[in-house]
Amino acid sequence: MANESLDIEDFAALLQYLRESGRIGAEETPMFTRLTGGVSNRAILVERENGKAWVLKQALPRLRVSVEWLSDPRRIEREAAGIRELAKLVPPGSITPLIFLDAPCFVLAMEAVPQPHQNWKTMLLAGDVRTSHVEQFGNLLGCIHRGGWEHRTKLAQEFEDRSFFKSLRLDPYYQYAAGQQPAAAEFLNRLIDRTVKTRHTLVHGDFSPKNVLVYNDQLILLDHEVIHFGQGAFDIGFAMAHLLSKGHHLTTHRSAFVHAANDFYRSYRESLGDVPWKQEAEKDGVSHALGCLLARCVGRSPLEYLDKFEKDRQVRAVLKLIQHQPDSVASLADEFIAAIEGG
Repeated sequence: MANESLDIEDFAALLQYLRESGRIGAEETPMFTRLTGGVSNRAILVERENGKAWVLKQALPRLRVSVEWLSDPRRIEREAAGIRELAKLVPPGSITPLIFLDAPCFVLAMEAVPQPHQNWKTMLLAGDVRTSHVEQFGNLLGCIHRGGWEHRTKLAQEFEDRSFFKSLRLDPYYQYAAGQQPAAAEFLNRLIDRTVKTRHTLVHGDFSPKNVLVYNDQLILLDHEVIHFGQGAFDIGFAMAHLLSKGHHLTTHRSAFVHAANDFYRSYRESLGDVPWKQEAEKDGVSHALGCLLARCVGRSPLEYLDKFEKDRQVRAVLKLIQHQPDSVASLADEFIAAIEGG
């Protein structure tokens, strides 16, 4: 089946594709379920008659957001490479194994996480903030960044291309936000420039609670299409922005999310070890947290759980903090919440 015609959300076409490509038996009829929540891929759960279950992903050239957002669907090949390499760096069971990659159709299949599992973002938004999960989150990132540094000669070459990071992060987050908020443009443009010039380690690029499933109390990391060799501080800030935005949104759980932000970073530093760029990573991580906190309000991919009042308040808090940037993650968490509560 030609790659132009395959749409894995067309279940009849998907069945034909899987049979004709020999991925399943000629008479086998799996159960298909469309998975929702992502904007950059089609995703289908395939439950096979032999009891095995896969998740199929197909990269989209135009993302499913309200403004035009384009990205080369060949990033599916980058995700497959990320799955293979990340599995070598993180605790066993933290990455779903790759089943196959069909690059011409922009499709990959990976093992589905068994049921029952929960999405960590959903748990956090319900106020279920567990220290053990937060510490695992930090440990996962520390393992990725430490391993990326230790194997930098190989990984810097394999993940040298940062075009997907540019089209899916730098442009739609920072560059677009700079156009929406001129008061932050200088800060964001400096941040982009430093990010592009810094190359320390393997960067996940989408290190978010949305991309984590919890199974048997273990965190399993998904969605690796933005992975590249670059500035690890982006991952720190990206993750911090998600934790602090939820602390903003969930008034009665703000203290828990401030503790979570600090526990995440402590666990990260412990797992990172003694890399030579450890100190600058915290400073740059704070900058990226502020950039992401702003971008998730006025960028191309705003957080859906923040209402307009909350987005406006978060923007004001960030504009205040970039004038006198906090010097540590702990200061950032405290000062951000203080700015939110002050206005």
